[in-house]
Amino acid sequence: MDYKQIQELIKMVNKSNIGELTIEQKDFKVTIKQKEEHVAQIVSSYQQAPVYTQAPQQTVANQPASALPPAADKPAAPASNTITIKSPMIGTFYRKSAPDKPNLADVGTEVSPGKVVCIIEAMKLFNEIESEVKGKIVKVLIEDASPVEYDQPLFLVEPA
Repeated sequence: MDYKQIQELIKMVNKSNIGELTIEQKDFKVTIKQKEEHVAQIVSSYQQAPVYTQAPQQTVANQPASALPPAADKPAAPASNTITIKSPMIGTFYRKSAPDKPNLADVGTEVSPGKVVCIIEAMKLFNEIESEVKGKIVKVLIEDASPVEYDQPLFLVEPA
């Protein structure tokens, strides 16, 4: 792996929600980590990029794979009479199919299996996320244009 490839990896990690990336090849190992700090985002449209109060930083070092950051706190358990629609991937959550379109799903919206409830952008691809349950949305858990992790709760649905 050459210097240019390492630089490209750093740029990719910086643009993504990946906290740490380790690559091993024969006698070579590189670990790229984003500095974990509180980051404030202000986003008002799809074209505007996040504004960071402190820029994420990366370090490239030869470190053991056991030096992983601690797991983030998990959200409180939802009410027992609701079903959670979770993110199937890492990406950016959008409630609309386009900036000038209405929200795909709001509180009170009736959903059924196959109905698109949101869009998640991952690597410049817009993926429609469909409901797998029938019911009514009682809570939207994510702000529009926010980054989401795999398996992160997006909506709470009261089953019908």
